[in-house]
Amino acid sequence: MAQPFELDQPTDAGAGFVLESKGKWWHAGFHLTTAIVGPSILTLPYIFRGLGWVWGCICLTAMGFVAFYSYYLMSKVLDHCESVGRRHKRYRELAVDVLGSGWVFYLIIFTQTTINSGVCIGAILLAGESMESMYSNLYSNGSLKLYHFIALVTVVLIFLSQLPSFHSLRHINFASLILCLTYSFLTVAACIITGLSENAPERDYSLESSESGRVFNAFTSVSIIASIYGNGILPEIQATLAPPASGKMFKALLMCYAVILITFYATVVSGYYVFGNKSTSNILQNLLPDHGNALAPIPLLALAVFLVLLQLLAIGLVYSQVAYDIIEKQAADVKQGIFSKRNLIPRLILRTIYVIFCGTIAAMLPFFGDINGVIGAFGFIPLDFILPMILYNVTHKPLKSSITYWINTSIIVIFTGVVILGAFSSVRNLLLDANQFKLFSSEGV
Repeated sequence: MAQPFELDQPTDAGAGFVLESKGKWWHAGFHLTTAIVGPSILTLPYIFRGLGWVWGCICLTAMGFVAFYSYYLMSKVLDHCESVGRRHKRYRELAVDVLGSGWVFYLIIFTQTTINSGVCIGAILLAGESMESMYSNLYSNGSLKLYHFIALVTVVLIFLSQLPSFHSLRHINFASLILCLTYSFLTVAACIITGLSENAPERDYSLESSESGRVFNAFTSVSIIASIYGNGILPEIQATLAPPASGKMFKALLMCYAVILITFYATVVSGYYVFGNKSTSNILQNLLPDHGNALAPIPLLALAVFLVLLQLLAIGLVYSQVAYDIIEKQAADVKQGIFSKRNLIPRLILRTIYVIFCGTIAAMLPFFGDINGVIGAFGFIPLDFILPMILYNVTHKPLKSSITYWINTSIIVIFTGVVILGAFSSVRNLLLDANQFKLFSSEGV
């Protein structure tokens, strides 16, 4: 086994500043909820379009159970390491300690950085699209384009990114939890109003006509569900807990899943019931189409879009923490104060550069949603559904005849297949939409 990383005392500024351990279990619950329960829940009716009612409910529920189980095992692995004097604050260092292989460190840091930057870019893009949607409904002939709003969101995120630590986001992430509950209720209300109105769309729940199309759509949907439940940063979230952290993450998981239970099922059932196989990748686009009248009261939809916009800022901050940890580890001096001139100036410059990079990619590639499908298949599923099982089997060594060992092994095998097929299906969708791609387009794809 590789040499353990001694992280009880901060050995670098990334661990000491960005991942400072001062939080309570409910703070971790706020962070975890923000990382999982976001505007991606508005995609759930679209996912059912590829699976139908029965398989949609089965897959959404089964993936939820597997994700909870996986996160629980990951927290047990972290608790185990802490109990023997090795508290790990980073996913990559935990994996190296347990698996004893240097290449794992670079694989995980690449995967984490890719998916976290991808989510940050996606958050900026979706926030810009939300603002552009409100603007175009108010000023149908306005001159502002999507990339103007992306630039505005980027400026706001640059300002917020100067909050020095993950723990310092606890109040923002509590507000994020309230926001996701509120706009999910507003969306459900809008769907109910639409479904009961005389302008209700004709309901059709049929799947793709061709068998190959149904298969590809099903695996794409499963991959998206896994990405929605995924976060890839659970060790970094648990790192924010004040020691001893043992047992606290389970309470945070229960808080997060209470919100998931309320928001996921209410949104998917109401949205798919009303729009069926016409559900788009954002159910608010069904309710507020580009052409024609809104299907629900404009003030209600405008408020929902505004709340989505606000939560996207919190999501962008949460998923930037791994990058900020890497930046602080290399550029800051842990022996000097977190707000010392020596650390404050590099933080201001480097975080600003990072956010500008993410904003530029969002403006250049407004079709980033399709790219994120590929990133999710290759990133979230391995980090959240495969590696936790491997880490638990290595640290806790369940008997090969035990049910735990066989459940974990089965999950590893099944989700490895989901990675391969989900990635293939996501790449297929990317290629099918390629003719709509245009750099710095004023419309997303």
